Amino acid sequence: MEETVRQTDPEIAEALQKERGRQNHGLELIASENFVSPAVLAAMGSVMTNKYAEGYPAKRYYGGCEFVDVAEELARERAKKLFGCDHVNVQPHSGAQANMAVYLAVLQPQDVFFGMDLTHGGHLTHGHPLNFSGKTFTVVPYGVRRDTETIDYDLLRDLARKHRPRLIVCGASAYPRIIDFALIADIAHEVGAYVMADIAHIAGMVATGFHPSPVPHCEFVTTTTHKTLRGPRGGMVMCKAEFAEALDKAVFPGVQGGPLMHVIAAKAVAFAEALKPEFKAYIARVLENAKVLCQELQNLGWRMVSGGTDNHLMLLDLGPDGISGKKAEERLQRAGITVNKNTVPFDTRKPYIASGIRLGTPAVTTRGMGPEEMKLIARLIDRVLRSEDEAVWAAVRSEVEALTRAFPLYGKL
Repeated sequence: MEETVRQTDPEIAEALQKERGRQNHGLELIASENFVSPAVLAAMGSVMTNKYAEGYPAKRYYGGCEFVDVAEELARERAKKLFGCDHVNVQPHSGAQANMAVYLAVLQPQDVFFGMDLTHGGHLTHGHPLNFSGKTFTVVPYGVRRDTETIDYDLLRDLARKHRPRLIVCGASAYPRIIDFALIADIAHEVGAYVMADIAHIAGMVATGFHPSPVPHCEFVTTTTHKTLRGPRGGMVMCKAEFAEALDKAVFPGVQGGPLMHVIAAKAVAFAEALKPEFKAYIARVLENAKVLCQELQNLGWRMVSGGTDNHLMLLDLGPDGISGKKAEERLQRAGITVNKNTVPFDTRKPYIASGIRLGTPAVTTRGMGPEEMKLIARLIDRVLRSEDEAVWAAVRSEVEALTRAFPLYGKL
C-alpha cells in the first residue's frame, strides 16, 4: 500500500510509513483510539470512494448507485441487529455531525438543552460555549458530585424541573462509570424532554451487553463507529421509528451532502465483525484489562477519579501539586506511551494544561495484550511520571519497544 503511494507521492508515503512505525512500536492508550481490521482498512481504501450518492438507498440524486445502495443497506441492517434499534442513519461523517443532526431534528435556536460539563467528563458537542452546540442553543450543564465524582442524578432532576429543557443529552468522553440511562430518561420524560444518549465511547460495551443499553429508553442514540466498536472513523444515529423521517432529513440535506460511501462500506464490515462471538470476547478482555491497569496504578499510589472504572477508560488525577496533564502526556510520549491530557472534575487548571491524563485499553487489547501486560504498562507509566530523568524515559521506551515487538500490528500488510 505505502509502496504504491511512494511511486506518486514520496512525501506522503514517508509520513504513512512513519505513522505506521509509531503505531507499531508504541503503546496506544488513548481511550478513543483503536486499530481496525485489515478488512475494514481494505473497504476504506476501495473504489466506493469514487461514488457520489446524495440521498438514501433507492432515493438517490445521482445515477449508478445500485452497488453503494447494497453497502449502505447492509450497514443499516447490521447496525439495527447489533443495537436492537428501530431506525438507524449511518451517513454522519463524525460523532459531532451525528449529534448536530439530532439537535437539528428536535430543537430550534435558543431552545434549552442539558449536557454534561466537558470538565466533568462530557463532550465538546454537548453544549460547550465554543462549540456550535453552545453557540446555537441555551445550554444548562450538569456534572458529577464532588464526593463521589459520579453523575449527580438528584441535581439533574432538580435542574430539569427548574429549567424544563427540550432535550437532555447524556453520555461522556471521560467518565469511567456506568451511566444510568433509564434514570436519566425518567427525569427527562417527567418534564416532557427528549433524551439523546451519546455512546461514542461505550458503543462496543452496549452492543455486547456489558453496559446497559440506552436504546429502549432514549429517543435518540448517537455514536462514533471507531473507538470500542473498532470500525472506521465516522458517526451514526439511532432513533425511535417516529423520528426516522425527521432524523434522515436532518442528516441530509440538513447537515451533510454526499455520504462517504467507502467509509459506510467499512462501517458495514465492522458491524459484521461486531456481531460475531469473538467481538464479545474482545470487549470482555478490554474491560478486564482496564480493571487490572486501573488497580495496578492504584497499588502504585496513584489516585483514580471516582476510585476506579466500570468501562474501558480511567482518569489518573495528578493532583494540584503534581505535574500537569500536559507535562505527563509529553513525558509519556517520549517514552513511547501515547495518552491524552484531560481535566478532572473541579479542575483548577485550564483544559489545555489539565490535572489528569485519560487512559484506555481498547487498542492494546486489540493487539492481544492481557492482564500481565497491563501490570507491566502500569509500572512503566509509574516510572515515567515519577522521574524527571530523560535516561529513565529512554529506558522505558526500550522496554515499550520490546513489548510491542511481541504484539505486532498488521504483519506484512
